Amino acid sequence: MKTRRFERIDNRGLRFTELGFGTAPLGNLYRAITEADAQAALEAAWATGCRYFDTAPLYGLGLSETRLNRFLIGRRREDYVLSTKVGRLLKACAPEQRTGIGKFFDTPSRREVYDYSYDGVMRSFEISLERLGVDSVDILYGHDIDLFNHGSQAVLEAKLNEFISSGYYALLSLRDQGAIKAFGAGLNEWQACQWLAERGDFDLFLLAGRYTLLEQEALETFLSLCERRGIGIVLGGPYNSGILASGPKPGAHYNYDPAPPEILDRVARIEAVCKRHGVRLIEAALQFPLLHPAVVSVIPGGQSAAEVESNRAVLQKDIPADLWQDLKAEGLLRADAPTA
Repeated sequence: MKTRRFERIDNRGLRFTELGFGTAPLGNLYRAITEADAQAALEAAWATGCRYFDTAPLYGLGLSETRLNRFLIGRRREDYVLSTKVGRLLKACAPEQRTGIGKFFDTPSRREVYDYSYDGVMRSFEISLERLGVDSVDILYGHDIDLFNHGSQAVLEAKLNEFISSGYYALLSLRDQGAIKAFGAGLNEWQACQWLAERGDFDLFLLAGRYTLLEQEALETFLSLCERRGIGIVLGGPYNSGILASGPKPGAHYNYDPAPPEILDRVARIEAVCKRHGVRLIEAALQFPLLHPAVVSVIPGGQSAAEVESNRAVLQKDIPADLWQDLKAEGLLRADAPTA
């Protein structure tokens, strides 16, 4: 599998595989999977050449990190890149009070407590090291400091200010000590990423679903800022919660909810152009973000070995340059989107 080297400041560099593995599905996202199936998916990812694994305390309320622990035992630490996230502490609670009911299944009974403070970041990091069973993590991301998760602009601004005035300095300290090689934020909105990038020395952003075949507003100001500053982008959610993989069928999901009619229509038009070039929608969707020079890896995730192997095959498809030009000509792709 192709790799992309990322180097910024004096972190000795990180080598990302173009296809990473997002482990939210291993936290029993939307449905429970067995331990055997989780390990089979991870083994399949390794067999494809994938060497970048991203996780978070939120995913399965610790379950994703502990499943990665079992997989990483016996593997040389220098052979893979590992990221997790900070900003939430997990507290034991009654089963009916746990976070993620209806979203995560068969998880420990824990409730999330947002904490973007210096001490909260340090505690989260230490606990993640224990769950993962490793001595080090390459990248820490401040997690979900966005409107999608916090619900109102006032609350979001308070959380952003808490992070940049307190938790940010914990990440700086960890990077300066060499305890991590890089840090950033994993968010669902490019605007919050830009707010942080304008106020701090961030290495990477994990941007979920906001630079895809379906939407490219991040090109307006954020991605050009990243290019100028040498900030890397890990692109999560390349299928926009599923619709760019499934196509515009009834019940297709966009941003975690059933896709509205205007999104279904736009995806149908994109798919029609892809078909004219003998390309499946999912193939164009996975490869498009990697054409931007700031993007170091795309992490679609997978709950089974078959899904993981399918993602690898999708990445290998040759996409004709004329496909991108036709999408631009029909107003379905921004004219300034990098496509070569």
